[in-house]
Amino acid sequence: MRSIVLAAAVVSGLVSGAAAAASPPLLPLPAKIALQQGRFDFRHARIAATDSGERAAASRLADLLHRTGSLQLTSSAEGRIRFRRDAAVAGAEAYRLIVTRQDVTVEASSDAGLFYGAQTLWQLIAASKDGTIAAMVVDDAPAFAWRGLMLDSARHFQSAAFVKALIDRMAADKLNVLHWHLTDDQGWRIPIDRYPRLIAVGAWRRPAGAAGTDAQGNPVRYGGFYTKAEIREIVAYAAERHVTIVPEIEMPGHATAAIAAYPMLAAAADPAKAPGADWGVYENLFNTEDATFAFLEDVLDEVIDLFPSTYIHVGGDEAVKAQWIADPRAQARIKALGLRNEGELQGWFIARIGDYLAARGRKIVGWDEILEGHVPPSATVMSWHGIAGGIVAAKAGHDAVLSPSPDFYLDHMQSMSADEPSGRGEVIDWKSFYETPVLPQGLTDGERAHILGVQANLWTEHMRTSEIMERQMWPRAAMLAEIAWTAPERRQWDEFAARLPAELAREKAMGIGYDRTPLQALGTFTAAGDRIAVRLEQPVKAGTLHYTTDGSAPLAGSPAYAAPLTLASGTVLRTRSFLGSEPFGEEKGWTLSAAMTRTRQASQLELCSRAVPLRPEDDAPAQDKRAVFWGDIFHPCWIWRGAPLAGIAGLTAEVGQVPFNYQIGADRAKLVFDKPETRAGELLVRLDKADGPIVARVPLGKAADNPGVSTLTVALPVQAGPHDLYFSFAQPGPDPLWMLDRLTLDPAR
Repeated sequence: MRSIVLAAAVVSGLVSGAAAAASPPLLPLPAKIALQQGRFDFRHARIAATDSGERAAASRLADLLHRTGSLQLTSSAEGRIRFRRDAAVAGAEAYRLIVTRQDVTVEASSDAGLFYGAQTLWQLIAASKDGTIAAMVVDDAPAFAWRGLMLDSARHFQSAAFVKALIDRMAADKLNVLHWHLTDDQGWRIPIDRYPRLIAVGAWRRPAGAAGTDAQGNPVRYGGFYTKAEIREIVAYAAERHVTIVPEIEMPGHATAAIAAYPMLAAAADPAKAPGADWGVYENLFNTEDATFAFLEDVLDEVIDLFPSTYIHVGGDEAVKAQWIADPRAQARIKALGLRNEGELQGWFIARIGDYLAARGRKIVGWDEILEGHVPPSATVMSWHGIAGGIVAAKAGHDAVLSPSPDFYLDHMQSMSADEPSGRGEVIDWKSFYETPVLPQGLTDGERAHILGVQANLWTEHMRTSEIMERQMWPRAAMLAEIAWTAPERRQWDEFAARLPAELAREKAMGIGYDRTPLQALGTFTAAGDRIAVRLEQPVKAGTLHYTTDGSAPLAGSPAYAAPLTLASGTVLRTRSFLGSEPFGEEKGWTLSAAMTRTRQASQLELCSRAVPLRPEDDAPAQDKRAVFWGDIFHPCWIWRGAPLAGIAGLTAEVGQVPFNYQIGADRAKLVFDKPETRAGELLVRLDKADGPIVARVPLGKAADNPGVSTLTVALPVQAGPHDLYFSFAQPGPDPLWMLDRLTLDPAR
């Protein structure tokens, strides 16, 4: 018992007293909470459950408590924690939780309701620091039926154990749909008995860049697939936790892996020979022949056998029509069907698949591009171009799931910290994510009823490891859970932030490696005479940032940061955010020095353009941690505003190269690079403007042979006062793509 009390104290200690009194540290926030007088002592309580659903919920409660605090709950007919079936609790996922001084009762009419009631009770017990929980009545049901998370296993393969752990964590926050992206240009992850080459060929690729070759110079085979036994086990595991798995088989685009395995499926005269190693949009499409539909129907038959979900996702997005335009067979099909263009041909393609699925008792769901054609009325639209597709779908009588980009795309950065993992370069901070609108305006009540729910997507192009995936998912997936479960009028960021520390403590107890960088202050340091000006930023956008300048740990009573500080060199500055009197963020510290004013990470620099900003990962070493950069891949150019050049004689630049493995089609003409003077190219430093005078040209020859980060040094002409410095690369082509990591101005000796 002692261990659960101690663990719970960690959780409850992160929640301010005022906030905790207003709302227990629950996530998602229940529909209705009525606090009562008294407290229930759970330290010697037992669980009573009768039927299979009650026992499953009781078992879930006991398991969670054991995993996060070592509390052992036993069963007894006279148990004071009771799970009870009650038809009066209306709703497929609704429950009532009643806590009195004497006992606790979880009531629901469904197994799912009992399960979710157990999740709420677990959170209350886990947050207790004295072995008791407050008396209350919780009446709860979700705002949306579809509360989804998409896992992209096509770009990077994850183990079956990882998928099961994800499902378990989703269930803990009442997420109930795992959209499983199993096929794409870069990989095919599901075995189809009638077509064994789909995994023999389609499940494996050679990575781009240095990672594509091993130490002996041999090509690397990268990928994997799930056996049917593993898939069935995962599906059953999810069902036990009331999570439905919706499989996605991409068509008519994102088909390179399938076409490499079976070239007769291709629309192009020269089909792809191997799954793609690039990110972006390949032009490879399935052709529109009857034999190809026979193949897809065979595939879907086996998918249906594996996945009992009502919905089957068929993709439908980003189908570049160039190959259909050039394919006489596609043009003949357009003419025969009386269609106007290739967009309507895609509509016909998806509708034909939708009709087949409907005949098998399933419903088609696809990305919002499926609206280009006449899809079946039963088709569900997943809106990723903002929420506009969801509005169009609802007005046309289609069900819709809102999954707007970039708001709900979990591959975006969460802060401008240099410690952020690889991903897309637009920052979607926690507050912005939580406040994403999910109730479209301008819909009638009947149209609004077509909005089934919301979903966040984990696209894994830039997520090679499970560590990166976990950091990008959590705690944003938990925020999504509240967006999906709790009515919008009950959600408010500051109140949510007060409950977030308890959620983070639960995630830590469950072994989830959530991203901590938004909880740490960012610092920018500039010279101010013989002192240092310090500008701080709080990425989490909650609470108050406090600091100390004597090396001591910040407390709630420490000075609050309100404006830039001017401090002496050698000062030990430490920062931490607080909600009221309780710590919220994580501590961050610096020992100030003049050298800090002359150093900038790439993430602290301004980009010359923002066509496609990314945080790409280096491609070496094969397994260990790699360098992560930040820049616009269309125009790698950075600006150091007001660089302190007085007394500066040189520059040290840390640079690296990443493979330009991006399918950008005609946009390749938009790439901007300076013309090189040497074979490998040079780092260019310009003064005051993008086309200003070049004050330094640093050859990249030696660095070109290093797949990791290289250090370059160069002399700079003496300048008076601050100047804007522009950094870019002159190179013969985009591959490899050179990127900045860090810059340091070197004073004259």
